[in-house]
Amino acid sequence: MERGNQTGVENFILLGFTDDPDLQSLLFGLFLFMYLVTVLGNLLIILATISDSHLHTPMYFFLSNLSLADIGFTSTTIPKALRNIQTQSRVITFAGCITQICFFFVFGCQDNLLLAVMAYDRFMAICHPLHYVSIMNPRLCQLMALGSWLISILGSLPDTLTILRLSFCTNRKIPHFFCDLSEVLKLACSDTLINNIVLYSVTIILGIFPLTGILLSYSQIFSSILRISSDRGKYKAFSTCGSHLLVVSLFYGTSLGVYFNSVATPSSRMSLMASVMYTMVTPMLNPFIYSLRNRNIKVAMGKVLRKMVPLNENVDARLP
Repeated sequence: MERGNQTGVENFILLGFTDDPDLQSLLFGLFLFMYLVTVLGNLLIILATISDSHLHTPMYFFLSNLSLADIGFTSTTIPKALRNIQTQSRVITFAGCITQICFFFVFGCQDNLLLAVMAYDRFMAICHPLHYVSIMNPRLCQLMALGSWLISILGSLPDTLTILRLSFCTNRKIPHFFCDLSEVLKLACSDTLINNIVLYSVTIILGIFPLTGILLSYSQIFSSILRISSDRGKYKAFSTCGSHLLVVSLFYGTSLGVYFNSVATPSSRMSLMASVMYTMVTPMLNPFIYSLRNRNIKVAMGKVLRKMVPLNENVDARLP
């Protein structure tokens, strides 16, 4: 296979889903709809938590950060996929590919860390309710949120920077709709041992450790709930963490599904479709999960929408 100099790499080719123009049009409409719903839904949650004083609590503060991370996560991949379908071009520059990988790791790690922080918040609320207000104070919450963002940014740098040392072959076709790091490494002609070590190390530290923290938190939560004598008390306690538990199941279920599927059948069409679940579907469903199961969020989102409607009516009234 012909080797290529890394400094001479100008672009990669994203093969995407299909060459069929009819299916591409269908995918464009579907992805555009999912992206708009994701951005608008998560933006509504952010505006609701900011505008309603009743939602100025740790749980909703972390939820607004999760919504921001979901907007960034989907914005890293979907707009480029939409542009490629619309322009019938599959090219992504080397710099664009590196940038996409970097931000994909930043927002993906942020999702992991925030879900772990939210699990700890629920653990404190249910297992230590008397000390919850004093421990989960605004300063600690802000430090935890800021820390998760900084760790995510720093955690994305090793994977991103180690790509710069690689040289790539003339075959630069990526069988994906975005620059997936594992697929990019397969195109390298130089040794990728260091890259794989870094990739698995970062995955363990920023992926497995947060998941372990979530599992430990919920083991304590379920133990505390089982000790509650009344059924009503058990239901009330479980309802406070039901939405978060569902989001965790969706995020890690689809992510692990993609990983195990890629191990069993590398570069398969099923792996590509499974990636859609955690890059598009899960971030889109998060606002619905939290709003449909939470009366406070529904009320706050209704207030935000009502503030927007009169503004439009006033504008219409001034029109000739």
